[in-house]
Amino acid sequence: MAETTAEHHRDNHRDHHHLVLKSAICSRLLLLALIVFFSTLLSPYDTSATLNPPCLSTPNATLSSPLQNAVVWDSVYFLRITQCGYEYEQSFAFLPLLPLSLSLVSFIPTQTPLFVLCAYLINNLAFVLAALYFYRLSLTLLKDPDTALRATLLFCFNPASVFYSSIYSESLYALLCFGGMYHFVCGRNNFALLFFALSGCARSNGVLNAGYLLFQTMHRSYHALFHHKRLPLALQIVFIGALRTACIFAPFLAFQAYGYYHMCVGRSHDEIRPWCKGRIPLLYSYIQSHYWGVGFLRYFQLKQLPNFLLASPILSLALCSIVHYAKSRPQNFFSLGFLAPMEEKSSGAVFLSRDLSRSEEADSVGKSSSVRVEEHLNLRRRKNVIKGDVANVPIESESAEAWPGYLSASVLPFVLHLGFMACTAFFVMHVQVATRFLSASPPLYWFAAYIMAYPTKYYRWGYVIWAYSIAYIFLGSLLFSNFYPFT
Repeated sequence: MAETTAEHHRDNHRDHHHLVLKSAICSRLLLLALIVFFSTLLSPYDTSATLNPPCLSTPNATLSSPLQNAVVWDSVYFLRITQCGYEYEQSFAFLPLLPLSLSLVSFIPTQTPLFVLCAYLINNLAFVLAALYFYRLSLTLLKDPDTALRATLLFCFNPASVFYSSIYSESLYALLCFGGMYHFVCGRNNFALLFFALSGCARSNGVLNAGYLLFQTMHRSYHALFHHKRLPLALQIVFIGALRTACIFAPFLAFQAYGYYHMCVGRSHDEIRPWCKGRIPLLYSYIQSHYWGVGFLRYFQLKQLPNFLLASPILSLALCSIVHYAKSRPQNFFSLGFLAPMEEKSSGAVFLSRDLSRSEEADSVGKSSSVRVEEHLNLRRRKNVIKGDVANVPIESESAEAWPGYLSASVLPFVLHLGFMACTAFFVMHVQVATRFLSASPPLYWFAAYIMAYPTKYYRWGYVIWAYSIAYIFLGSLLFSNFYPFT
């Protein structure tokens, strides 16, 4: 019987993997078809993308113009960097991983339609791999194949889908983020470190992924110091955690150093830029502030109200997912996981290492009889969670079984990460960018899949979320592909 059940689970997982793969490919084909359709239907609002002056390093060479409507908005910068390198100050706002990836097909002339087609192919392939990683991550954390599949399908048809099928860094970033998160929750921190470090070469917010390892370091050092009374082990954990965090920041900081060398070193006093004289000459923050007006509350203007409305659905979904988790698990949320039940902390690699959790498992060997006594109570808790009646779940005797799926303790660092990202998008950035800025945040899809699993109470919100995603897919394909402002 056990073998039959295990085989059934393997077949189920295999079917889900195939469905994720098909859904990811179909969603990209749909987006590409919409982009082609809308770009041929309308004339672009801005035709400056067809202007392609010679590279500064080869002023006598002639560059062909990129395909009209195929290269828009930031895609122009990424292709220009691939062709000519970092020539201008503002081009350093675009991190080098995507141009480096495009250089893999540099044997194809960069000004030809074939090169643009290869760029589209690389990004869409990265998205398909990101979707597969996201399913594995969701399955590992949520421990529910159906909810993991539902969340992955939501990601495949997310509101910012048009950027994942264009020459933008979103697909590479999502692949590296989800890959790093998956290895992180599986306890493979060295692989997670590599993925997270590379994500900081794709998008600047990739360095925030260091927060996952910091969260883990904080809990492991606390556990070693106060539970096991092992100060040397706690210091060792802190040192290794700090070293790993520095490695995640290193590629981004190295790129800033390259920008400083390129723009500041060897310049005369009259040519040197103001940021070069700063105490911390950080090029990226200067570009965002000087060229795009990014800063705390600088976007809070009446004329920007339409952009706030454009971003309101994704910000509302983020707020609901965070508030729901905080209300359902107040002890776990407000204590940053320090008051989470030890059973939950020991069940995965998010909080404790295998070495630290083994001693907890040894201590719990003699407690199996008391666990059996609590099985009825745990069953009642799970029923309350399924009904959405989380207020009736007793907090004083929480267990790993009592909080399945989205409400598990291991989801906490992802919720905290989402909260920081959402606050940054709302208070600091151009708020309309929030739709794609938050589109690689797993808790959005986990929460949406979680409420869709309980149709008796939340079924209408499931329809609303799907309607929002589909509407933004069509709206984004129409506006973005024709050089109209979208997000």
